[in-house]
Amino acid sequence: MKIVYTFHAKEKMVERNISKKIVKNALKNPDTIIETRCGRLIAHKQIKGKLLRIVYNEENKVYLIITAYFTEPKRYGEKNENNI
Repeated sequence: MKIVYTFHAKEKMVERNISKKIVKNALKNPDTIIETRCGRLIAHKQIKGKLLRIVYNEENKVYLIITAYFTEPKRYGEKNENNI
C-alpha cells in the first residue's frame, strides 16, 4: 500500500494530531468507505469514541490523502458505545 499526502493533508494532520500510522491502519481496515459525488472516497474508522474520516483518492493501489479529521460518530450516523 502506497500512501501519498497532499500538503493540505500533512498540515491538517499535524494541527489535529493525527499520525500517518493511524491513517494507514484506518485505510487498511476501515469500518466503512463512502464514495462522494465528485468521486473521492471517505474511509470511516471509530477510534476511542471518535470517528476518524479520511478523504482520499485511490488509483492503482496508490492512496492520495486529501485530509483527515476526527468528528462525532453521531454526526455521520455511526454508532459507538456512547450512542447505541
